[in-house]
Formats: sequence, C-alpha cells, structure tokens
Amino acid sequence: MEVSLYQKHEGVFKTISCIVHAVGAVHFTFGCYYDWFEVNIPKEVSPIFAAFGYKLKFLTYWDALLQATYFILATVNDILGPKDKHTEEPTMLCKVRDFVECSMAFPVSMFVGFTFWSLMAVDRELVLPKALDPYFPPWLNHVMHTNIVIFQFLEITTSRRDFPPKKWGLLGLSVFQGLYLVWMNIVFFVSGLWAYPILNVLGVPARILFLTASFFTGFLFYFFGEYLNRFLWAEEKPTSHPNVKYSK
Repeated sequence: MEVSLYQKHEGVFKTISCIVHAVGAVHFTFGCYYDWFEVNIPKEVSPIFAAFGYKLKFLTYWDALLQATYFILATVNDILGPKDKHTEEPTMLCKVRDFVECSMAFPVSMFVGFTFWSLMAVDRELVLPKALDPYFPPWLNHVMHTNIVIFQFLEITTSRRDFPPKKWGLLGLSVFQGLYLVWMNIVFFVSGLWAYPILNVLGVPARILFLTASFFTGFLFYFFGEYLNRFLWAEEKPTSHPNVKYSK
C-alpha cells in the first residue's frame, strides 16, 4: 500500500502546523493591537478615519480580527488535542475551529487580499491613498493585506480541514459578509462617508453592482478553498472529524 507524503512525514507536518498557528495568533493579534492603538490618522488627512465606527468600519480590520481569532482557536486546539480523551470524538473546539476556517477565515482573507492588491494595481487612491503612508506603516499594510493570504496558504498546505456541509459553510460566510455590508451602510448613514474611497466615485447602480459582485466573489473563494483542501488532502483519511465526509 502506497504511503502518502503526509504519512511519511506526519510529525514534521504537525510541528509546522503548530508553529504556523502560534505565529499566526501572535502576528495578527499584534497587528490588530497596533492598528487600533498606534495608528492615528488626522481628520484633515482622511476624514473617514475619525468618523463613526473607528477601525471597525473597515472589512480589513474585521478580517484581521477573524484571522487572529482563528489562529488562537487553532493554537488552543493544538494544546488541548483535537479529540476527547474519553470518547475519541472531535471536541467542540475542534468543530468550531474547522467551521471558522472553512466558512470564513479562508474565503474572507482571499477576498480581502485579492481585492486590495487588484485595486492597488489599478489606482491606489481607491483603497489606500498615498497621503496615509506617513501614518500607516508598510509592514502593517502587509500584515493586513498580504500576510493574511500567506498564512492561509501555509495553513491549508500543512493541515487538513474537514469542511462543514456546504449549506452551513455558505450560510456562515453569507452571514459574515451580510453583517459587514449592513454595518458599512450604517456607517455611511451616520457619518455620510463610505469606508472605502472607491465607493465614493461610483454611482448608485455601479455601487450596487460592485457590492453584489464582491459578495458573490466570496463564494468563489469558498469553493476554491474547498477544492484546494480536497486536492491537497484527498489521500488522507479524516483525522479531526472521523465521521464527517466532504460535502458534495
């Protein structure tokens, strides 16, 4: 019987996975802390930063909090173990970890990173105006917009995740995205300002189309994550959810 690469080097994979989780937890927690407490952009430079909602008006910050939460969950799960010692069933923490990763952490990070750098390539004034450079350090920009993608690819290539049934995974992603869209509009109605400059230059029809396309792009990244996980780990038997099969 042919042995898979993971089975040959299971200890190495598990060690790397634990390191990725621990470093990711510290990395994104510190990024959120620094952005919240140390990055202060004057109102005259960019009024949106002083508007209602503070840093929580930005999807980027929501995603950074999501990444910090996921990697903390994964680290705690590494310490406590993926299975109950008495029943050998996956713990509730393990189930929550996989749900957060598959339905939200991976697709949202892909969406944020892809959208941000695509718009930066077109016109950086649409997402991160040059006037912010003295206040928003480049390393923090990469934490929030680049490293989210890097760490998610490290995660999916070093440890297998069991996706929830598709209806629940897509529901989780829909709720997350829907809550942000509602919140973003609340911020606009209270402050009169959109969180991202690109929304200021779009007319109402174009804005609706842009937001709708963004919403469904998140689904594309969900399916991409599901496909990539299946492609990389097809030869491996479920380890954290032994009774759960991939959704069809």
